[in-house]
Amino acid sequence: MAHDASYPDFYSDPHVIDTPREYFAQMRAINPVVREAYHGSMIVSGYDEVSEVLTSRDGTFSSSVSVLGPLPPLPFEPEGDDIREQLDAHRDLMPWTAHLVCFDGDKHTKHRALLTSLLTFKRLKANEAYLGELVDKLIDEFQRSGTCEVVQQFAHKVSTYAISDIMGISMEDRFELLELLGAPPSQIDGDAVHKVGPDPLIFLKERFDGYILARQAEPCGDLLSDLANARFKDGSAPSYERLAELARFLFGAGQDTTSRLMAMAIRVLGDDLALQDRLRREPERIGDFLEEVLRIDPPVKVVYRVVQKSTQIAGVPAPAGTVVNVSLTGANNDPRHYADPDRFDLDRQGVRDHMAFSRGAHGCLGAPLARLEAKVAIERLLARTSQIRISEAHHGAPGERRYAFEPTYSFRNIQELHIEFEPAVELA
Repeated sequence: MAHDASYPDFYSDPHVIDTPREYFAQMRAINPVVREAYHGSMIVSGYDEVSEVLTSRDGTFSSSVSVLGPLPPLPFEPEGDDIREQLDAHRDLMPWTAHLVCFDGDKHTKHRALLTSLLTFKRLKANEAYLGELVDKLIDEFQRSGTCEVVQQFAHKVSTYAISDIMGISMEDRFELLELLGAPPSQIDGDAVHKVGPDPLIFLKERFDGYILARQAEPCGDLLSDLANARFKDGSAPSYERLAELARFLFGAGQDTTSRLMAMAIRVLGDDLALQDRLRREPERIGDFLEEVLRIDPPVKVVYRVVQKSTQIAGVPAPAGTVVNVSLTGANNDPRHYADPDRFDLDRQGVRDHMAFSRGAHGCLGAPLARLEAKVAIERLLARTSQIRISEAHHGAPGERRYAFEPTYSFRNIQELHIEFEPAVELA
């Protein structure tokens, strides 16, 4: 395929990783639906067009390529206008296929229902009390220094400990799991298993197999126990291996996206002292603030679908076998849907109208938990400080900020975020 395009390669260009909003604006200016010239994927960057793909329920699109898109290519040569049988025959050769995010149809519906039934309002409220104590303890650890590296010292710990708590993972295991997770794997280089393997969470397998088997033998009333003994609606029981896969996926997804959201939110606050002051005066608006963070720079930049049956997207032909890059970032910054999308606006109308948690059958089932964790973390951080600043020594002066992002084209991971802050004045 000729690479004579006037735009960069989304999947490998470091500048695109740093500036995804600009890339999708460039593509949208060409057309909200464009077949890119490097890998042949279809870039969908408009709000209405993204919604059209994500909410389709007629089996036209498969989520089997949801995480990595066109890399690696499909392990077969698509034939004809309906590749469903080919796709099913090759699924075990494709990345992430062991996990819920890549399931389709009835298989996805029945397995998702198991997890959805466990993330109850009661569990979220119980987790909220733990979160407040956790966040205060973490702030205590770095408050005296007046500095913090947000990603590892705060956001990653909050999200990992929080999902561990709601799942019922012991305190003894939480620190080990934090170390096991480490930095997010690269999609551009690094460990091939973590990059393209059918089970990138394999390194957690032994631990979570043990959790499920132990709770099948002796339930203890936590989420893992309920999952270990869950049944499908027809009364049949999944294998313990499948239940452990669901548990690993919930744990991995439950900490990752939330950590990114918290770090990006603190980055916004560190550059806007007036916004900080407003949210300290009006803490009830922190939820709205987080929605605007999610809109303007979401933790998941894109999700992917593969066309199973030849179709059209907004009138553009999409033959069977086409990988579709469904841009949540592009949709969230489409000027046809959002007035002045480049402006961060706490008072924007339709504050939850964004696509950051995707939409349709594969919409993020952990969205309520992510919102709660981020809200508590930001509330306590603002309450415990009188001013938060981005470290100029690490990131440069305002208007000349420098940030490094993890080399991943699907996700928006800031590698480090150094802040300086003034503790809140304690009233006698």
